[in-house]
Amino acid sequence: MPAEPLLIAQHGDIACHLLPQLANRHGLITGATGTGKTITLQKLAESFSRIGVPVFMADVKGDLTGISQPGSAGGKLAQILAERGLPEPAWGACPVTLWDVFGEQGHPVRATVSDMGPLLLARMLDLNDTQEGVLQLVFRIADDNGLLLLDLKDLRAMLQHVGDHAAQFTTSYGNISAASIGAIQRGLLQIESQGGDRFFGEPMLDIRDFMQTATAPGGSSKQGVVNILAADKLMNAPRLYATFLLWMLSELFEVLPEIGDPDQPKLVFFFDEAHLLFKDAPKALLERIELVVRLVRSKGVGVYFVTQNPLDVPETVLGQLGNRVQHALRAFTPRDQKAVKAAAETMRANAGLDIATAITELAVGEALVSLLDEKGRPGVTQRVYVLPPGSRIGPVTPAERQALLAGSLVAGVYEKAVDRESAHEILKGRVAHAQEDEPPRGRPRSMREEADAAVRPRREAGDDQSGRTRRDADDSQPAPRSAREPASGGWLGDLADGMLRGSGRKDSVLETVAKSAARTIGSTVGRELIRGVLGSLLGGGSRRR
Repeated sequence: MPAEPLLIAQHGDIACHLLPQLANRHGLITGATGTGKTITLQKLAESFSRIGVPVFMADVKGDLTGISQPGSAGGKLAQILAERGLPEPAWGACPVTLWDVFGEQGHPVRATVSDMGPLLLARMLDLNDTQEGVLQLVFRIADDNGLLLLDLKDLRAMLQHVGDHAAQFTTSYGNISAASIGAIQRGLLQIESQGGDRFFGEPMLDIRDFMQTATAPGGSSKQGVVNILAADKLMNAPRLYATFLLWMLSELFEVLPEIGDPDQPKLVFFFDEAHLLFKDAPKALLERIELVVRLVRSKGVGVYFVTQNPLDVPETVLGQLGNRVQHALRAFTPRDQKAVKAAAETMRANAGLDIATAITELAVGEALVSLLDEKGRPGVTQRVYVLPPGSRIGPVTPAERQALLAGSLVAGVYEKAVDRESAHEILKGRVAHAQEDEPPRGRPRSMREEADAAVRPRREAGDDQSGRTRRDADDSQPAPRSAREPASGGWLGDLADGMLRGSGRKDSVLETVAKSAARTIGSTVGRELIRGVLGSLLGGGSRRR
């Protein structure tokens, strides 16, 4: 049975309710700087949490963490409530998990290079079409040779290996330009200088850790956990920020099963500063984003884009955003005037309201709201005041942040990075082995050395005196598991699945690494050029689970 409608805004007798069963039809929150978008975001997140819906949102300005603490009436807020005739909110906090790509203000968030894939990496590195093609070849060569790409040093080693042996790979994979290899390497150095190297590695984030419920401090019932990503520092690298959030969205699409239209969302995903996602994005990527947004609804995920200007969102995506909250826009420039007109035309008309004029007159905290009705139709646009949240408006103190981290459901799971054997170590070992086989400089190999070098590979493969290998001698033994079972993670995948069906306790570091390894192994077998949901929509390989 659907939860009660969520009261978001009102003005006198006019009340705007968001229907939980239609919250996965996505939404848009727009308005100029300082018009109240952040308060609207906090109010929506709090409302979802209170009905048991987990939330993810990026804290771009660093002031959303107050949702973890109960609010109180006083000072300016009490004055606003009295002036606008708004009811006092139900004061209370929400359960919160803090995340941070850099591991400073929250639990570390990591992804493997392999899971990110060449398409999103090319976007992050700002590569042209030729360079992106070379990067795709590097991923393909790594797949074909069983080389795991987990962190940036793996990718850098793989790029060097392919560049050093370009002539060898050209026949099978196509031309590999040294200039393109160099451009990719330079891009990786830039990402490292921005701190992005800490994002790549293991244990990799299990996206299902976003979808938990817990009891808020001082509360008695289960609420959806509000996952807050510290993004104030991350915003210094806009491409890394946008690509990271897009990767999260694609992970949700792949991990979650089809459920149709649930009574309420399984997760609501707020994409703040959404213009960064679409700015200068190639047409192919925009098409994939449109598909993800359209299809992720059936997974029970609602996506809400937050941006200053509605023109920041392409029309193909804008048409899928049914729930709208429009704060004030300032028509100071021709582009601003065009944005006001576009915003007015995309909202359902109200006979008693000049929407285009109202957009430029709205006060802080006031908005034009159009939410879907019971039949999925856009509601008549109303000029209303967004209700203040019942949680604290503003950031937490350092002591409160430390308490949140210590009491988190995932405390201790992601903190310690793990560096297992992957492409960097394997390629380094091959180079060392090749150097051992080389004779000292200035002296040719003797006949004995040549003979030993020729025999060594057979001896290491286990040849006996009769010339049969151990594999031939033991052909009656059953094939190894990896040869008998499909590439779904094997025994490590079974181990991870067993953990996932556990009693709800938080995973240990070992269990988290096992899950990450299972996902990586499953994804390396049969994977095509483009990973993740963007690849599967193009007919790519099977998912790692």
